[in-house]
Amino acid sequence: MRIAVAGGHGKVARHLARAMAANGDVPVALIRSLDQVDDVTADGAEAVILDLERCNALDVAGVVSGADAVVFAAGAGPGSGTKRKDSVDRGAAAMLAEGAHAAGVRRYVLISSMGADAAPPPGTDDVFAAYLQAKTASELDLRSRDLDWTILRPGKLTDDEPTGLVRLEESVPRGAVPRADVAAVLLALLHEPASAGLVLELTSGVVPVAAAVAAVVDPAD
Repeated sequence: MRIAVAGGHGKVARHLARAMAANGDVPVALIRSLDQVDDVTADGAEAVILDLERCNALDVAGVVSGADAVVFAAGAGPGSGTKRKDSVDRGAAAMLAEGAHAAGVRRYVLISSMGADAAPPPGTDDVFAAYLQAKTASELDLRSRDLDWTILRPGKLTDDEPTGLVRLEESVPRGAVPRADVAAVLLALLHEPASAGLVLELTSGVVPVAAAVAAVVDPAD
């Protein structure tokens, strides 16, 4: 598969690119800066410079044309304010969807966040609340589109070594998960067309990734 990944220089995205390359897929890293090219090409990805905050749907369509799927792995990142939480975590996700639709790329996997399906609890930091609100809006936008979408809501992301063992269900208790395990789940979902239309939460667990994906696709098993 040829898979375009928005936010291609992010930590999860780079794990995903390496996993895709090892699997024989072709990762295309959509990045914001020339300074990031060497890193993503070292991961085995093709580098495309595209700023989703400063482009239009035709720009996006041009770079994702010919892809089998797109992944939204971008984020405003630490230190960003409420305005960029909206412009990236909501606006850029929607822009990727518009471009994918224009290019005829139906498969779209969105990395969201646990907690995106509810109002931020009282006392939540304003910036983190804006992040959750932007993720909620991006999910609602994607679910309204005529695309083969999957939404993945990981728990707290860590840089721990991957275990390959996860808990992947419609709803799971809050917990943490290594970024590399998130990438492994994303890759498995991308290769499972029957996961389209699912909203899934993810933490570390005791089930191997392949079995966890198979279980959510066909719960009768």
